[in-house]
Amino acid sequence: MKTLKYSRQRESIKACLMSRHDHPTADAIYESIREEFPNISLGTVYRNLNLLVDLGEIRKLAFGDGKDHFDGDTTQHYHFVCHECGSITDLAMEDMPDINCKAQEYTNGQIKGHAISFYGTCEDCLKSNGH
Repeated sequence: MKTLKYSRQRESIKACLMSRHDHPTADAIYESIREEFPNISLGTVYRNLNLLVDLGEIRKLAFGDGKDHFDGDTTQHYHFVCHECGSITDLAMEDMPDINCKAQEYTNGQIKGHAISFYGTCEDCLKSNGH
């Protein structure tokens, strides 16, 4: 396998993502990175994000809004997505590895993992709507 050349831009993109917990899009990461690298292109950010995904260093997630979101936490965990404001947060709940065994009962294929997202209204939106 070819050795990957060190890239300050790629390391900065990864560090930016690791410091965030809002599951940003490539555009949001691009806006953050431009402070340190004013001449960086959006294409460079996309290429590096996809490379980091391919390397297993970050995860690419889809939450039904038509955009790819990125997560620096590659451990098994679950998400909560607010339908009103679009916020995406990690849920501090235990992993459910037994769900793989349960799902396996319904397929002749081989289950290797799962991703679960919960959808609803976040606490801030509930408060601002008077609930």
